[in-house]
Amino acid sequence: MTDYYIMEKFDPEKFVMDEVLTSTECIELLGITRSRLSSLIRSKKIIPIKKAGVQLYLKQDMLKKKAELEKLRKLYRPFDY
Repeated sequence: MTDYYIMEKFDPEKFVMDEVLTSTECIELLGITRSRLSSLIRSKKIIPIKKAGVQLYLKQDMLKKKAELEKLRKLYRPFDY
């Protein structure tokens, strides 16, 4: 099978707007509190891609973490589902 790739001009602004999240956006996406996010960062379960006043995260990493958290919630808190 032959794979074809279409090369598009890279738009860094579009990439940042679509694929990079702030702490607040992560909290909303994951459905957790700010203190829980801090705890996950301290335990190295979530690693920011940039720490400079504002912490930034990759959206794909947060979507993987969301799936992991939902699986754990179903296992340990089945009454929520």
